[in-house]
Amino acid sequence: MAEIIDGKKISQEIKDELKEKVAAMHAQGQEVTLAVVLVGQDPASCVYVRNKKRACEYIGIRSLSYELAEDTSEEEVLALIDKLNGDKDVNGILVQLPLPKHMDEDKITRAIDPLKDVDGFHPQNVGALSIGLPGFVSCTPAGIIQLLKRSHIDMEGKHCVIVGRSNIVGKPMALLMLRENATVTVTHSKTKDLASVTRQADILIVAIGKKQFITADYVKEGVVVIDVGMHRDENNHLCGDVAYDEVASHCSAITPVPGGVGPMTIAMLMHNCLESVDLQK
Repeated sequence: MAEIIDGKKISQEIKDELKEKVAAMHAQGQEVTLAVVLVGQDPASCVYVRNKKRACEYIGIRSLSYELAEDTSEEEVLALIDKLNGDKDVNGILVQLPLPKHMDEDKITRAIDPLKDVDGFHPQNVGALSIGLPGFVSCTPAGIIQLLKRSHIDMEGKHCVIVGRSNIVGKPMALLMLRENATVTVTHSKTKDLASVTRQADILIVAIGKKQFITADYVKEGVVVIDVGMHRDENNHLCGDVAYDEVASHCSAITPVPGGVGPMTIAMLMHNCLESVDLQK
């Protein structure tokens, strides 16, 4: 029977640890502040922003919210980021993606001060990760490492296969697994005979954005499966990139959707907010 890796429980443990640290910082007169910029009213983005605000409130992080109209110009967003970069009271800046189509996401991401880039998307932070220097790590991959560590799943020497090569999950995930001394294979849409590669995985991390794509044919017995996907099935229930009911019986451990990777992303964002205080010192 597969162990269910409970992201809700583990994320709560992390938030409780952070809450204690923030209380100690408050006792020394140190405030932690996150500025969140939301452009437009994308329904999923609004939910994420609301959850981030709740997490800040729980932990004791001060949250500043900038909710801008869909037709806000790119120049106005860049001017706001510039102002937040220069504000010594703001430790972290998060611009919620996706942005409206008339904006250049890359340009806006690069405008954020790397020392305040709590999402870990700035090229400077990505570069620091690739050569093992201090910096912010993208929240979802960092959360996956915590899921594995806190579930006592050994990564050293294991073959980790990652399905998906996005800048937000796949690529940083590969770097983090290398840091844990795993042997890493990254697969993608051009990989030949994907199932023959994924069946070699001791740890399979799936982040391709295709609903229930990974079936039992793609896994070997005893594999650990981490499902980063988030979709709605034909009954409007949340599901992942992995066909959970079919795959779970072959796993030693697996993350559910919902309640697996999702809660960890916000917990690690909160972790990065605290890290920002030390990095800025």
